[in-house]
Amino acid sequence: MKIAVIGGGWAGLAAAVRGTEAGHAVTLFEMAAQLGGRARTVAMKDGLVDNGQHILIGAYSRTLALMATVGCDANAVLDRRPLELRYPDGRGLRMPTGPAWLGFGWAVATCHGWQTKDRAALIAAAARWAWGRFRCPPTMTVDALCQGLTPAVRELLIDPLCVAALNTPADQASGQVFLRVLADALFGGNGSADLLLPRRPLGELLPAPAQRWLARQGAQVRLGARVHALAKFAAGWKVDDEPFDCVVLACSAAEAARLARDHAPQWAAVAGSLRYEPIVTVYLQCKGATLPAPMTALVESPAAPAQFAFDHGALGATPGRFAFVISGASAWLARGQAEMIEAVLGQARLALRPAGQAPDPKQVQVLAEKRATFACTPGLRRPPALCQPGLFAAGDYIEGPYPATLEGAVRSGENAVRLAPNAA
Repeated sequence: MKIAVIGGGWAGLAAAVRGTEAGHAVTLFEMAAQLGGRARTVAMKDGLVDNGQHILIGAYSRTLALMATVGCDANAVLDRRPLELRYPDGRGLRMPTGPAWLGFGWAVATCHGWQTKDRAALIAAAARWAWGRFRCPPTMTVDALCQGLTPAVRELLIDPLCVAALNTPADQASGQVFLRVLADALFGGNGSADLLLPRRPLGELLPAPAQRWLARQGAQVRLGARVHALAKFAAGWKVDDEPFDCVVLACSAAEAARLARDHAPQWAAVAGSLRYEPIVTVYLQCKGATLPAPMTALVESPAAPAQFAFDHGALGATPGRFAFVISGASAWLARGQAEMIEAVLGQARLALRPAGQAPDPKQVQVLAEKRATFACTPGLRRPPALCQPGLFAAGDYIEGPYPATLEGAVRSGENAVRLAPNAA
């Protein structure tokens, strides 16, 4: 088949690679000058930086398989380590290697900063979730799901995991999706809960290797090519008057809704109704400083916006460069960038560990993705992969069990090209 993939983010790259691998003639359209979508590397005045600090976990099986297909050695570009939530004050938990569910029990038993009542409440809740096959009513929030857990467990584990995985505050986030994330991490096999922290810029994880692989396989990649309109005709679809057997909309939900509106109005209405949560990444420089761990957890408060900080020097990148990440950042963006940056600098002064001097972090760059992910709320209606016969959609927002993650994007892209030969 002759397939048009519109959008060169991770979903579009997955669709293009798997479609080409299956023997289809693929043309990839990307409106930007580079591939990667919302997980890309951008050139700034201070050098190359990622447009946000992304991480993977061991349960991202399809993403890791796709990287291998295009020739990216995950062991070379990712720092793999057991899940650890370490805080600057010494509190936190760390999972050992081995079966994730056993490691979870060990981490709970040895967590610094918890009392016996905290451990007992979490173990009891986890047992209930497992007994219920990690399911709950679709209308339940994470906040309601975790009633009965102690404030210490909420502060050190549940709330940071929720905002990291769903980019939605616990009182608004879907309990069902949160449970699915926990199930895949804790029961996905050895290493499923491992953190995979990028050692290299995001562009080197998938976008650049995939672009080279597609070129070698004869697929067409058109950068700076925004698609203006789709048209249905007897033999398939036209993309700006160029005929194709089928089309995969792997662009943003808003752009996909625009292109599909005249052909699949109900699908477009659902895609266009999604609400979004922003993520802000504040890059700082502090010579000679380090963090307690390459990924350090931070306690969020009305005066402290960031939930996680990353030590790029510890990951083999620029020494003294740090990324402080604010998920669900709407309220802080409303307060203004100056106030937000000053609050992050305050967190950095407390979290950084310089050698023999008071920390003096400097702002390097601030990158805000105002539509970073859809708001993952209870009972959310998400658009399906099939828009119309021969017209498919892929993206981390497509109907499925996962929140807006790289793994969700990759799986949706692969699914779209699997459907194409049977539903065109």
